[in-house]
Amino acid sequence: MSANPEDGTKSDSSSSSSNEAPKPQIEPLRLPSAEEIRGQDIWNNCAVRSVVSGFMGGGLGLFMGMFLGALENPIMQDQMTGKQQFIYTAKQMGSRSWSSCKTFAVMGLIFSAAECVVEKARAKHDITNTVVAGCVTGGAISARGGPKAACAGCAGFATFSVLIEKFLDRHD
Repeated sequence: MSANPEDGTKSDSSSSSSNEAPKPQIEPLRLPSAEEIRGQDIWNNCAVRSVVSGFMGGGLGLFMGMFLGALENPIMQDQMTGKQQFIYTAKQMGSRSWSSCKTFAVMGLIFSAAECVVEKARAKHDITNTVVAGCVTGGAISARGGPKAACAGCAGFATFSVLIEKFLDRHD
């Protein structure tokens, strides 16, 4: 401790050094291991990424179908017994689940494949890839309805994809 001649108080000499901003610690650069590089190479493969997205989309569709099937009420609910209502609901959940599973799996596979291929072709990771992938996905899913439906599906899914990307803020 030292005496302060101006105000007659004593101060600790270590307190003056605590006024300085602490220096950030520099962490050493860590290179990825061979397993990490191999894993990243596998994940960067468009086929692998698309199949994984298809499975994940199928799983999401399965659960959404179960949920929506459980919410559906039979037309003649007041004339059915509890057992009949249960059987009806179980059948609805099963058919909705399988239908949603297929739709979401195809949607995930097409979107992921299109986005990956466009990203690799352009060598950029930006919102344009999402727009193109959304358009391809929407057009492909609604193509059975004819050209008008494919165009509407393209525009709608591309818009939806951009809104989701903006909401999640994935791109810089």
